[in-house]
Amino acid sequence: MTPIWLKHTPTGTLLSLYCQPGAKQTKVVGLHDGYLKISLQAPALENKANEHLVGWLSKQLKIPQKQIQWISGQNSRKKRLEIQGIGPEKIIQLLEF
Repeated sequence: MTPIWLKHTPTGTLLSLYCQPGAKQTKVVGLHDGYLKISLQAPALENKANEHLVGWLSKQLKIPQKQIQWISGQNSRKKRLEIQGIGPEKIIQLLEF
């Protein structure tokens, strides 16, 4: 069964993330209210946390950043991104959750 924070789309997978900027290191923390919680090492200033999140996801999922599309939440802790070309099973495996 696919976790609540992942949704398969025709072009990839939709991720629902709850991000906590200003942490000591960037990592998956667990679940928070139906979202995958990620602590981010970057501060929530001038889009730095969003840029860090996309870079970190790109590295973890072994894909170019252009395959990560924002759906909503650039100015919120609750974010939705579409990862193009990867299925939910692969994302779970690569995020080591």
